[in-house]
Amino acid sequence: MLANNLLHTEYGIVSNSFYILRKIRQYCPSLPAIMTFAVIGNTIVQYLSSFIRKFVIDIMQMQAATPDKDITPLLWLTIITTMLELVCTIGIVQTNSRMWYKFIYVRFKIISERVEKALSMNYQMLEQPKILDMHQKAMHATGSNHDGIEGLMHSIYDVSLQLLIMLAAIVAVAVLDWHLILLLSVLSFVRFLFFRYTVKKDKKLVWDKLAPTWRKIDYLTRLTQDFDAAKDIRLFHMKDWLSGKHHDILMEKQERMIYSRKLWFTNTLFSHGISLLSQACIYGILIYNVLGCDLSIGNFTLFLGLATTFSSALSAFINLFGTYKERSMQVDDFRSFMSLATEDDANCIEISDMDSFVFEFRDVSYRYEGTEQYALRHLNLTLEAGSKLAVVGLNGAGKTTFIKLLLRLYDATEGVILLNGIDIRKFRRAEYYQLFAPVFQNVEIFAFPMAENVSMKCPDNTNRTRSYACLAQAGMTSKLERLTKGIDTQLLKIFYDDGIDLSGGERQKLALARALYKDAPVIVLDEPTAALDPLAEYQLYRQFNELIGSRSVVYISHRLSSTRFCDHVAMFRDGEMIEYGTHDALLVSGGSYAELFHIQAQYYQEEEHTTNEE
Repeated sequence: MLANNLLHTEYGIVSNSFYILRKIRQYCPSLPAIMTFAVIGNTIVQYLSSFIRKFVIDIMQMQAATPDKDITPLLWLTIITTMLELVCTIGIVQTNSRMWYKFIYVRFKIISERVEKALSMNYQMLEQPKILDMHQKAMHATGSNHDGIEGLMHSIYDVSLQLLIMLAAIVAVAVLDWHLILLLSVLSFVRFLFFRYTVKKDKKLVWDKLAPTWRKIDYLTRLTQDFDAAKDIRLFHMKDWLSGKHHDILMEKQERMIYSRKLWFTNTLFSHGISLLSQACIYGILIYNVLGCDLSIGNFTLFLGLATTFSSALSAFINLFGTYKERSMQVDDFRSFMSLATEDDANCIEISDMDSFVFEFRDVSYRYEGTEQYALRHLNLTLEAGSKLAVVGLNGAGKTTFIKLLLRLYDATEGVILLNGIDIRKFRRAEYYQLFAPVFQNVEIFAFPMAENVSMKCPDNTNRTRSYACLAQAGMTSKLERLTKGIDTQLLKIFYDDGIDLSGGERQKLALARALYKDAPVIVLDEPTAALDPLAEYQLYRQFNELIGSRSVVYISHRLSSTRFCDHVAMFRDGEMIEYGTHDALLVSGGSYAELFHIQAQYYQEEEHTTNEE
C-alpha cells in the first residue's frame, strides 16, 4: 500500500514484524530461543507471588485452627518459595540482559546496512530534499533503543510476554466470573482507542513534521564542526547569526515537542482514570464473591492478584499495539529508504574488454529536478581517446553540469551519452566510475593517514611506495620530508591529536596525486586550481600535463591557462556550447573565446611584469 508520498511504502505490522525477525535470525540466530525462554520465565515469575500469597494465607488459617499453632510448614514454604523466586529472578535477569545487548547488536548491523545504502546511492538522488528527508527518517528509525528497528524488537518481545500472561490469567479469572473478564476487556479497549488516537496525531503532527527540522539541525551542527567553515565564521563574525539561526530552528523543534508532551499528558490522565475504574470493578466483584459466594481469603488474594495481573497485561497488551504501530511506521520509513530504486546490473555490458574510450554527447540536455530552466541544452560533443579537452566559460555557464554528466553523477534529462557508441547507462555505474580520475575544486581531506588519502583505499590495499611516488610527482616532496611520519602522517585532528591539516595548495597537490595513483584512462580536472593565482595555475597545469602521458584529460576552468596545450577547446555560455575548436582556430575566428583569452592574456602579462620587477 502506497502512502501519499510515492516514495514511501506502508508495509504493515505483520510484514514489518517478519522483517525484523528475519534480521534477528540473520545476525543473531540464537536470539529467538533467548526471547522464548525470557517470555516463559517472566510469565512464571509474574504469577509466582500471587500463588505464594494464597498458600501463605491458607497455611496461616489452617495452623491457626490447630492447638499447637505450628509454624514449621509456613517456614518451609517461605524458604522453598524464596529460593525458587530467587533462582527464577537471577535466570530472568541474566536472560534479559543477554537479550537486550543482542537487540543492540542487531540494530548496529542494520545501521551498517543503512550507511552502506546511503554511500551507494546515486549522487543525483542526494540533492533531492525528499530523499534527504527519507534518509533522516531512516536514521531516526535506527538511532535509539526504543524507536524504529530496535523498538520493534522490544515490541515483539513485550507483546508476546503480555499475551502469554493474559492468556494464563484469563482462564483462572473466567472460572470466578466471566463478566469481570468482559468488563476489564471493554475498559482496556477504550483506553487503547484513546492511546491509538494520540499515537496517530503525534506521528502526523510532530514527528513527520520534524524531519526537515532534524535535517537543518544536523547541517548546522556539522557546519560548526567544519574546519574550513570555521575560518569564514570567525572572520565574517557569523557567530551571532548562526547562533540565532540555530536557536530559531530549535524553537521550531521545541514547539513540536511541547505539543507532543501535551498530547501524552492528556493520554496519561485518561489512562489513569480507566485504571482506577478497573480496580474498582475488580474489588467490587471479588468482595461480592467473598460475601455472597463464600470465597476464601486465600482465594480472594489469589484472584485479586490474577485479576489485577490480567487487567494490567490486557491494558499493556492493547497499548503495546499502539506503540507497536508507531514503531512499525518508523520501520516503514527505514524500509522505504532501503528500497529506493537501485540499478539492475544483471544485463549490463562489460567495460573491461575495451582498449580505448571515446565519449560522445548526442543532443544532451539536463534540467535539475524542481526547476524549469535547463542547466545544459542540446550539447553535441565528442571526446576522442587520448585527447585533451579544455572546457571554459564564466561561472554558471554549465561546465560543472557537463562534468557531472560525463562522470555519470547525473543522468541526462534528454539525449544520450555514448561510450564507444554504447549508451553509458548500459554499463555498471561502479565499473564506469573506474574510468575516471577526478580532481575537484573542493578537495575533500579524510581523517586517514596521507598514504590512504592518496590511494583512497584501506591500509591493506594501499601501495605505500606508489603513494609516495605520486605525491612526489605532484610536488609534495619537500612537505613529506618535513613530516616526522612521512606518508603515515595522520591528516586532520578528528581521530588523532597529532593530525595535521594541509594548505589550499597542498590539498590541490594531494588531489593530483590521487588522480595519478588511480591511473584511470580519463582524468578530469574541475577547476582544482581556482585557489591559485593564474601563473601558479598555468605552471601546475603544464607540469601535470607532462605527467599524464597518453591519457584523456578534461580541463574545466573559467580561466584559460590550460587551453594552449589542449587539442580542443569548448566554450560554454548560459548552458550551451557556443564555440568549439582548437585554441589557434578560435583565436582566428575572433569570437567570445578570443575576446576572453586576450583579456586574460593581458592579465598574465601584467602578472609576469610585476614578478620581474620584484
